[in-house]
Amino acid sequence: MATLSTSKLSSKGQVVIPEDIRNRLGLQPGDRFVVAGEGDTIVFKVLSMPAMDQFSGLIAQAQKVARQIGFTPADISDAIRLARKS
Repeated sequence: MATLSTSKLSSKGQVVIPEDIRNRLGLQPGDRFVVAGEGDTIVFKVLSMPAMDQFSGLIAQAQKVARQIGFTPADISDAIRLARKS
């Protein structure tokens, strides 16, 4: 069952995550979250980096698709250049 606790919004828009919840979830200063709001509900989802074995699989899958569609290293350089301009 979820641990329930209360908190309040500061004048700077900050919310403190209660210590017992931070400890239970292993949260550390600098952890990042996706925040979603709908109606009167706010959900915080911890962002975490994939494990290296997952990352390797994602890279392999991306490389396979790039080869299938004929994507070249020059295409990647062009995309990076375009993204940096915007």
